Amino acid sequence: MPELISVESTGAGVVQLILNRPDKKNALSIALRDEVSDALDDLARDEELKLLIVTGAGSIFSAGFDLKEFERLGEPEFAKRLWDSSDRFHRAWLEFPLPTLAAVNGPAIAGGCDLAVMCDLRVAANTAFFSHPEITFGDVVYTPLHDLVGGAVARELCLTGRRVGAEEARTLRLVSSVVEPDELKAEVARWSEQVTAAPRDVLLRTKAKIIRRAAIDTHATLDL
Repeated sequence: MPELISVESTGAGVVQLILNRPDKKNALSIALRDEVSDALDDLARDEELKLLIVTGAGSIFSAGFDLKEFERLGEPEFAKRLWDSSDRFHRAWLEFPLPTLAAVNGPAIAGGCDLAVMCDLRVAANTAFFSHPEITFGDVVYTPLHDLVGGAVARELCLTGRRVGAEEARTLRLVSSVVEPDELKAEVARWSEQVTAAPRDVLLRTKAKIIRRAAIDTHATLDL
């Protein structure tokens, strides 16, 4: 049974996946990523599903990958496990066959920013912000952001690592709406209702077009 995430139905055709590691700012450890990837594999086969929502427990969406694990990259077996887990995680999100929505309940940092960006839609609490501070010490996932907001904005954000608040994110079309934290649940429900009004087969075909048009090579995290 998953320990670091929870998966629950929130309505007809809608499932919410919650990153449940609030004491670690919902850091995306190997174990958490693997639980998410397993869940996405199962949900992709759910014939009732129309929309998948992802959010974080507590007041933070996700602080990104667990940096303590990167201290072990000098161990070949562990490094392979880390990157295999990462590659699978990114591929599972980017190739998920139905619409995905990130309910960004707080800061989305580094890999947490990537997770939000890999979703089809994003709504945010006004306490959220997005940033790529890892540019100061390592590679940044660029391509999904470029696909979302275009080259000029993606280059600026990835090369500088600067923090983008929720309202600026809305003007950049990085998020579709911004609300007070206590209004986020209702806002997610409003967007969910709009998406799930479409027949499931139409959503599947539309998402297939989105994936095909994006043409993102999901083979390796460090190539994204």
